[in-house]
Amino acid sequence: MKRIKQQMQSWMTKQLQLPADVMMDLPRITMIGQLHIYIENHHGVLRFSNQELRLLLKQGQLLIKGDHFVIKTILPEELLLEGRIDHVQFIHE
Repeated sequence: MKRIKQQMQSWMTKQLQLPADVMMDLPRITMIGQLHIYIENHHGVLRFSNQELRLLLKQGQLLIKGDHFVIKTILPEELLLEGRIDHVQFIHE
């Protein structure tokens, strides 16, 4: 049933020309060099330190590694991280 729902969402996204991140609850990640990363559509912070940020997503987790991390903005579904970003990884559940 879950697979049918995902296929229907994908089909609607293509047919109605709507952004996939909105229709399918996917994260939108905007990165500016190695200095800033802005993440939308996350479901919470799992872990934060000076060198690592781990966010919960609808279908997995997002792992960001680097150094000198500071969360500049945090809202229920949005986050702006500053620091030196070395590694961004999507982890499937």
